[in-house]
Amino acid sequence: MSALTSHVHRFVPAAGGESAPRTLLLLHGTGGDENDLLPLGPLLDGEAALLSPRGNVLENGRPRFFRRISEGVFDRADVVRRAGELSEFVNEARQAYQLGPVIAVGFSNGANIAGAVLLLHPGMLAGAILLSPMVPLEPDLIPDLSGTPVWIAAGRADPLVSTTEVERLVDLLRRSGADVTLEWNPGGHGVPPTVVSAARKWLAGQVGNPSVRRPAERPAAERSRERGGRHLWPPGVWCCDAGQNRLESRETTRRYL
Repeated sequence: MSALTSHVHRFVPAAGGESAPRTLLLLHGTGGDENDLLPLGPLLDGEAALLSPRGNVLENGRPRFFRRISEGVFDRADVVRRAGELSEFVNEARQAYQLGPVIAVGFSNGANIAGAVLLLHPGMLAGAILLSPMVPLEPDLIPDLSGTPVWIAAGRADPLVSTTEVERLVDLLRRSGADVTLEWNPGGHGVPPTVVSAARKWLAGQVGNPSVRRPAERPAAERSRERGGRHLWPPGVWCCDAGQNRLESRETTRRYL
């Protein structure tokens, strides 16, 4: 089996069909799928291509990117294995889709597998945006991530990820040489609009693209057709069910706010 077919995935070329200057690798949380973060891509970078794989592990029927033993306790061997599989997938996708530099954008479990790829396969990713992440594993050898830009957002009231855990990850990445920016917010395990805005500004600075488009410049129906997403996130609060770690629009998660 080809590494490219190892993950069910969605690929959305850059707007206009031109060669994309970069690609956002969108990595969902537990219970999500390859469609979940597609609406987030253009909010962060209107010029990037989007590559969104589905995690290959099922936990009670819910997709994840690697196994866990219990809440917050990961199967280290499986983390290593799945990070390798994802890296091979990205390598083949890079050739098949002629990708530009790949920047991971992961939420929760997706952020954790992105962190594992950074730590175990340095050079695979040009950078990363990690939303509500944890330390995926302590590598046997500290990798060389010199200059790799990483932006981390975490909520001080997150019931699933402690501030200490986030700071451990920041320390590990900085000891590896990564250029880490940490953005705290007062919320929980989710992605409020202020985080999306801050991530967009950070990314624009990293890619030399100060004029990242805001999706509101075009009709939502048109953007949805172009990106193939199920919905575009409304300008309200976006959060997740703590039992699923899956991002949803405010309309479908009102009961969790």
